[in-house]
Amino acid sequence: MENKRTDCEAINIDIVEKVRPNMPEMNLLYELSDFFKVMGDSTRIQLLWALEESEMCVGDLAVLLNMTKSAVSHQLKVLRVAKLVRAVKKGKNVYYSLNDHHVKLILEKALEHVCE
Repeated sequence: MENKRTDCEAINIDIVEKVRPNMPEMNLLYELSDFFKVMGDSTRIQLLWALEESEMCVGDLAVLLNMTKSAVSHQLKVLRVAKLVRAVKKGKNVYYSLNDHHVKLILEKALEHVCE
């Protein structure tokens, strides 16, 4: 299979041909890239870390992170669209939590990597 976008020939074609079938579809790689863009914001990382510890409402998150409720709400919307957090209405307040255990694992593994 010839790639018209490259300007070179493979040095180890056997390795290229071995790896090629294991590459995810491009649309999945774009989604993964978008995921890391969302995770690449320090405010959103702080929110995720706080929510790893406890379910919290916007006001409590704003106090914890010394931010406005508006700024927190905006970032939570980004995280909700990315399916990293979920919201549950309890009375007059909306409480946020991590969407699933995978989000916690990603945060923990990333921190472990940074600390090495």
